[in-house]
Order: sequence, then C-alpha cells, then structure tokens
Amino acid sequence: MNPSQGETLLERSFPRTTRTLLDTYATSNYQGYQLEAWVFDDQAERQATEVAFEAVGISARIRSAYKPLVHFFLEEFDWTSLQSLVIEYPVPPLAPRRFLLEAYPLAALLPEGVTLHWEGIASPTFEPSHDPCHYRVRVERSTGQRENYVVVAPNRHHQDHVGEAQFSPCGWLRLISTQGEVSESKVETDYEALFQAAMDTVSSASWPPASPYFEELNVSVTLPCADRRLAWDDEHISLAEALHEELYFSTLEYFQHREGLALGDRSIQPGQIVPEVLTQGDEPHIKIGMRALSVQQPQRAQVTLDAAQQAIDVAQIEQLLAQLGGQALHATTRAGRVVEARYLSGCDRAVIISAGQHANETSGVVGALRAAQTLSCQPEAHFVISPLENPDGYALQGRLVTTQPRHMHHAARYTAFGNDLQSQPLGQPFEHAIREQAFAASNAGLHINLHGYPAHEWTRPLNGYVPRGFEMWTIPKGFFLILRHQPGWEAAAVQLVEAVTQQLAQVPGLVAFNDAQIALFETHAGALTFPVLNGFPYLILEDASQLTPLMLITEYPDETVTGDAFLQAHTAQRATVIAAYNAFQTLTLDS
Repeated sequence: MNPSQGETLLERSFPRTTRTLLDTYATSNYQGYQLEAWVFDDQAERQATEVAFEAVGISARIRSAYKPLVHFFLEEFDWTSLQSLVIEYPVPPLAPRRFLLEAYPLAALLPEGVTLHWEGIASPTFEPSHDPCHYRVRVERSTGQRENYVVVAPNRHHQDHVGEAQFSPCGWLRLISTQGEVSESKVETDYEALFQAAMDTVSSASWPPASPYFEELNVSVTLPCADRRLAWDDEHISLAEALHEELYFSTLEYFQHREGLALGDRSIQPGQIVPEVLTQGDEPHIKIGMRALSVQQPQRAQVTLDAAQQAIDVAQIEQLLAQLGGQALHATTRAGRVVEARYLSGCDRAVIISAGQHANETSGVVGALRAAQTLSCQPEAHFVISPLENPDGYALQGRLVTTQPRHMHHAARYTAFGNDLQSQPLGQPFEHAIREQAFAASNAGLHINLHGYPAHEWTRPLNGYVPRGFEMWTIPKGFFLILRHQPGWEAAAVQLVEAVTQQLAQVPGLVAFNDAQIALFETHAGALTFPVLNGFPYLILEDASQLTPLMLITEYPDETVTGDAFLQAHTAQRATVIAAYNAFQTLTLDS
C-alpha cells in the first residue's frame, strides 16, 4: 500500500551511545581498565561521560568521531609556546585530500606566526582492517621542546543507500585491560543508527508508481548535541546540520537511483523532502511522516533594502517590484505561490536579472532588487527583474531558519516538486516559465543569475564526508563567477568576465575577502583549479541549451550569513549586476 498523507512511516528513539557505554562498561568487571571511545556527540556530554566512568574507577577518554583532528586541537592540545606543526594525514586513493578537508579550518585557528606543514601518507590500498586511520602530529615549541601525537580517525568501509562503496567516519571503542591487553572494534553509534533507520524506512516504503510520490516527506529529528562555534568566520561544528544534509541528499539520491537516473540528476520530482533537525532532547529521536504542502508564508521584518541584514519578507519583495512598474509577468508553483517578474522596456540591449533559484541562497534576492532600483533610473534601461524564482523553497527556508538560523538548509534549495527549476521542461506553467516569459518579452542577450553557496564547511559524514556531486563547494573559496555561453559567444564571454571583475575589484574589501578565503581553501583543498582574474575565480563554459546567448552566474558564500556579512554579500551581488549590465551594452558582438 502506498504511504498516504498524514501517515507516520517511522517513529523511534535511540539510546544515547554515551549512556550505553556507561551501562555496559561502568561496572566492577572493568575497574582498572582504560576505555577510549569515539562517538558523534558534543563536548559537554562526552566530558560528563568521562567523569561518570572515573567515579567507578575506570579511566575513560570519549572523543569525537566527527572531525577528530580539529577536536584534538580544541580539547586536548596545549597551545602554549607553539612554534610549528607538521601533520601527516592519510591519503585514500579515491579521495586524496579528504582527510585534509576533515581538518578544516585548523589552519585558520592557529596562533599568528605558527607554521603548519602537511604531509600526505599514501597507502597502496585502503582495505578494511582492524586498525583505524590516524593523523601523526609533530610539534615544535619555542622552548625547543618537541612532541609527537597520534590522532585516531576511525572510519568504516560500507555500501551506501545506492549501492556505492564508501569510507566514512564511524564510532569506535578501544579497551585496555589491567593486564595491558588491547581490544578494538567498530561501534554503531546512535547517530549512525538513526540515519540508517531513516534510509531503511524510505527504501522499504511502497511508493506510488509515478512521481511526485508525496507532497512533503517530513523527517523530524531531535538530536541532543549542541553546535560549537569556531573562532573563524562563519565556521561551526554542527552534527545537527550535517545530519540534515545527509537525510536530505541521501533521500534525494535514493529516488534518483530508484528511477534509474544518474545521481545528482536535478530533474527528479519526488516531492518536497524536509528534514527538521533540532538540537534538543535527552536522546536522539526521529519521526518520518507524510504531510500536505505548507502554504504558510513565514513573516520576516520589513527592512531598509540597502542595509538589509538578513533575508527579506515576500511582501516587501512584492512591494518593491510594484514600485518598479513595467509589465508584470507571472508563473505559479506547485504549492500555488506566485513567481513574479517585471519587464522594463527600453533602448538598451536587454538583460534578464534573476535570483532565488536555490532559495537558501538569499543574498541574491536583495542584490537583484537593489540593482533593479538603480538601473530603473537610467533612461534607456531595458531589463527583466525576477528576484525570487523559487518562492516555495524560500518559504521553507524561512520556516527552517526559525529553529536553526545558522544552518545551510539545503532542503530549501529546490522546488516543492523536489527538482531544480532549471531542469523543468519547457512549456509548463511552473517556476521555469518565468524565464521563458522573460526571454519572450525581452529577447535578452544576457541573463545575470545570482546564486550563493555555503559560507561554512558543508559535509556528509555518514557517506564519505565530502558532499557527493558538490565536491567543489565543500568549503568557501570567495566570490566566484561562472559564465555560460552558447556556441559562438566565447569572445563576448571573455570580454564580459574581464569587464565585470575589473569593476568588482573596486568594491571595498571584496578582493581582500577573496584572498583570505582562497588562501585557507588552498591549505585544505589544494590549489584552485580555476583561473583567477582581478582577484576573482571564474569559469567559462559552453552551453547550447540555455535560453540566452550569455548567462553570468554569481556564487557568493552567503548561505547562513546575517548582519554585516549579509550586507557585504548583497552589495557584491548588486555590484555584479550593475557591472555586467553596463559592460554588456558595450560588448563587441559578432553573433
């Protein structure tokens, strides 16, 4: 029988792994033992567990299975008189820099003047073994003292939910008896068990023969693990956020696999997948159920647009569009929301300006509107402004940030169908129709498409750590541009990138922002494989399928940022639109 709206598919609690360890080993049988365990839990719970073991005569160290090297430096290392570090890291053949990424953002946390050198230690094979992976840390202090540490990083070999081989962080237990005997074994933690139960439930359900399979598939989780802010930029360690990413993308991948599509195929339409992971409760709990699509519109404060500190309210977007005048264009969403654009006709070469395709990338919405206000004052202005292409996703983003404001919430990335609007077929009445109407009305030669990406590290720790299909976006690397062009338009694309980056280099602080992020990126992810022009990484790609001859895509690390960082983000987006619009008017076009 197919799941029905309102039906609960799974509801279950999981004993907290730290409490299970106490129940099993905090007994007289293990008095005098040394116990080391690696679990997915926060520092407060792990330290409390150590104290409880100590009370019954057992020496215990409970470490984090997630980002173990970073936690070693945060929780166990003495930073006094540190002068230099040499860190050896494992090099899996299929993902040679993965363990460097897991160490992010360690390089940025070091005291000023400390040198850091990485040495990759390759292994001919990464076959299953009884010994966990490890880092080796060599320390030199200004006193001349030298120290050596081994930092264990437990991982397991397994097949994931789509049958692919993975090597992923896992729970681990090491016991040393009073006679010095050592035993080690993998431990299925509460975190891993909860995720596996969710995927077992999704894969065993009897879904309808054709998609969409549901309106909203809701995955509500309480996880008693507090987030930990780090002393660098927007970085924090969040098991809750990582679990949201795992639940969302793994479920999406399951349906792609089920339909015989390539992993990452953005045309998939399962419905809206909504993980809601709250950092509360006393033990992990999950409830998976079928819900109707939400038609509620989260309320956000009305703000002064040029000074916006966070994503703005839909009603304000509508008001600002109305003030621009011009011809109104409309499309609809699966949930019945309106996608609105405005066409302002003039004598200039026409440009389409859009934002909000991926609705958890919110700075482009403000940047697009700010640019439209400026351009509308030019007497020959000729453009279409479509500032919120995915209102269903934007409503979900507003709903999710009320409980987890610092998380990326990629569940809000796509439409309520579950697809990327750019992958929707032509001729339908849904989100992509607004682009088709914009092109039909304007015959624009340039589409400026404002996007963002995570402002802090993006991980999937239960499936190989690095997000599958999004490997190049796992850590920030500054404000990035992508120029897609139809065949025959490469010369114009090169001209446009040159002109736009020249103007962006004049935005106060933007090149310095890029320099800092790129330097840290290269420390943990290797040298940028993209060209850099005037301080800005960019890509130029041919794409015969797009509507306009040229499409300039911005990629600003804006997901999760608020305050002054958000203001900087939408200021950069606005500057890009103005620069690209003006440069396009003067391009030499041979096509």
